Amino acid sequence: MGGAILSGLLAPSVTTGGIRATNRTEAKAAALRRDGVESFALENTPDGNRRAVEGAGIVLLGVKPAMVAETLAELAPALGAGVLVISVAAGIPIATMEAIVPNAVLRAMPNTPAIVGRAVTGLAAGSRATAEQLALGRAVFETVGTVVEVPEGQIDALGTISGSGPAYVFYLVEELTRTAVGLGFTPAQAIELVTGTFIGAAELLVQSGEDPAELRRQVTSPKGTTERAIAVMQEADLSAMFDRATAAALARSRELAAGS
Repeated sequence: MGGAILSGLLAPSVTTGGIRATNRTEAKAAALRRDGVESFALENTPDGNRRAVEGAGIVLLGVKPAMVAETLAELAPALGAGVLVISVAAGIPIATMEAIVPNAVLRAMPNTPAIVGRAVTGLAAGSRATAEQLALGRAVFETVGTVVEVPEGQIDALGTISGSGPAYVFYLVEELTRTAVGLGFTPAQAIELVTGTFIGAAELLVQSGEDPAELRRQVTSPKGTTERAIAVMQEADLSAMFDRATAAALARSRELAAGS
C-alpha cells in the first residue's frame, strides 16, 4: 500500500517538497532512489526511520498494526511540532497514536486499487487535527483515487466494505470463472468473459447514475434465464452472508486494536 501511495505522489501532476522513505533492504531502497526518492535501507541505516522524518511536514506510517506503537515511539523525538502523522494501519485507534506523539494524527483506510489510481480511501481526523491538516491528508490520498471523510468510529466499518471489498470482488470473479470453465470455456476465455462483465457492469453503473437494483431489473427479463439465476442467489441469502462476512472482519479489526 505504501508503494501505491508513493506512486501517486510521484506522478508528474503532483508537487511535493521532496519525499523520503525507508525500506528494510538496500535493494528496495535503491529502486526508490532511481525514482528520485531519498530512501534509507534499515539494514544499512538503523536510524533510517528517524532520519527520514527529520524536517518532514507529513509522515505517512505504513507499517503493520503490531509495529505502530513501537515505530511511533522511535519517531517521536524527531517529529517537529507541526508534523502531520497519517497512519494506514488497520485497527489501531487514533487515541493510541496520540498517546505516543503530541502531533496531529489522521487515520486512513485506502484499498489496493490505489495501485492503478482507483482507490477509495476512508479518512478520519484525530482530536488535534485542523481543517487544513485534514485537507492536506485528503490531497495525499486523492493522488491515488477518491476520498471519503468519516468519523473515526466508522473507519473500521468502512474497512470491511472498501478496504476488504476488492478481495470480495476478486473472490466472486474467481468463483464465476471456475463455473465458466466448468461450462466448457477455456480458462483464458472464462477470465475474459468474467472480468469483462465485471468491468463493463461497474462502468455502466458509474456512467448511468442508476440505482444498482434498477440496473439489475433491466437485465432481468420476466420469466427469463437471468430471473431464474437471481432467484437461486436470493434463496442463498447473499445479504445475510455479507452481513456475517463484514461482522467477522469488523471483529478482527477490534482484536487488532486490542493487540491480539
